[in-house]
Amino acid sequence: MDGGAEENNYTARLITVSEGEWAGWSCYPGGDPFEDLAGPFYWRNEAGGVRRCAFRAETKHMNGGGFLHGGCVMTFADYALFVIGGEAIEGSRAVTATFNGEFVGTAHEGDLVECTGEVVKAGRSMVFLRGLIESKGEPVMSFSAVLKKTGPRR
Repeated sequence: MDGGAEENNYTARLITVSEGEWAGWSCYPGGDPFEDLAGPFYWRNEAGGVRRCAFRAETKHMNGGGFLHGGCVMTFADYALFVIGGEAIEGSRAVTATFNGEFVGTAHEGDLVECTGEVVKAGRSMVFLRGLIESKGEPVMSFSAVLKKTGPRR
């Protein structure tokens, strides 16, 4: 979901799920092969313009100790950046320029993992964001990042 590249064959398509646990949530299958492998990750708009991202922790998301893998948490946070900053980067391709995260908790298989955040500042070419990933009402990771607009989306 990072804005893609003209030379790849991946095409993100916004899908709204119509049934099951994720009914009413949206996802972008096909746009980022790594996120497709790591996910599925979902998002929805909530009251007050808040965008919430979420996924259900599965066996494939765990580390050897039975906890949510840090790489999975960071991948989910990177996904969430582009959802949270969606309006600020609309019409542009963008990449993650910087990412800072603090692991402050964990989740286990079967847990719902959620993320909300905000755009701190949207400039002409850089978008500054921060977010919080939680599970069971407890923080898992706090993070901040900068998205760099790389050009117009074609």
